[in-house]
Amino acid sequence: MVDPIAFTVGTWKVHWYGIMAACGFLAAVAMMQKLRHYAGLSRDNIFDISLITMIAGILGARILYVIQFHDYYNSFWDIFRIDQGGLVFYGGFILAVISLMVYCRIKKFSIIAVMDMYAPALAIGHAFGRIGCFLNGCCYGKACDLPWAVVYNQGTEPGRRFPGQGIHPVQMYEVILNLILCVILLFCLKKLKKGQTAAVYFTAYGLLRFVDEFFRGDHRSLFAGVLTQAQVIGLVMIPLGIAVFIYFGRRADVGKV
Repeated sequence: MVDPIAFTVGTWKVHWYGIMAACGFLAAVAMMQKLRHYAGLSRDNIFDISLITMIAGILGARILYVIQFHDYYNSFWDIFRIDQGGLVFYGGFILAVISLMVYCRIKKFSIIAVMDMYAPALAIGHAFGRIGCFLNGCCYGKACDLPWAVVYNQGTEPGRRFPGQGIHPVQMYEVILNLILCVILLFCLKKLKKGQTAAVYFTAYGLLRFVDEFFRGDHRSLFAGVLTQAQVIGLVMIPLGIAVFIYFGRRADVGKV
C-alpha cells in the first residue's frame, strides 16, 4: 500500500509530495550551478532564475490543475494546498519558460544558451516531482495485473477509484524516462549546437509524455474523445522541437537572441 503521508507532527501531516518537490527544486538548482558557465551566468543569476521559475512554475502548474479538476474542490482555500499535490506540469512549464525568457531579456543574457542549460535541470527536477506524485497518489495509472502494479490506500483518489486493484505506476515510468532524458541532454550540451539541446528536450518530453498518457487512469475527459490534454500539447511540442532542432543545426553561428 502506498501512503501519501511521510510523517506527522502533532496534528500537522507532512506529505511526501512536498518533500519530493523540495528535493526536485534543490536538484535542479544544483544542476544549473554545475552548468552555469555554459550560459555565462553567475551563482547569483542561477539563484534568481531558480526563484523566478519556481514561483512561476508552481503558479502555472496549479492554475492549470485547478482549471482541469475544478470539480474536486469543495472549499476555496483547498485551491492553495499544493502540499497535498495537484500540479499540472505543462502549466508550470509554460509559465516558467515565459518568465525565464523575460528575465533573459531584461538581463541581456542569451535565451538560447540559458534554455539549453535549463533543460537537463528541468528533467532531473521533474523526476523528483514525479516521485512525489507516486507517493501522493496523483497523476495515477490505469488498472493492471503486472508484477510491478501498485495498490493505494482507500483514502487516496486512486484507492477510491480502483479499490484493492493494482494500477500502473505511471509516475515512476516518467521518473525513469526523465532521468534518462537528463543524461541525454547533458551529452547534447557537449556535442550539439546552441539551441539544439532545448529542442531535444521539447521533442523527447513531448514524445514520452504522449506515450505515458495512454497508461494514465486519472483523466475524466478526453479531447475529441480520443486524446488527453497533455497529449494534445505533446503533439504540438514534438514537431516544434524538431523544427527548432533543424533551424539551429543549419545556423552557422548562434549569438545572443
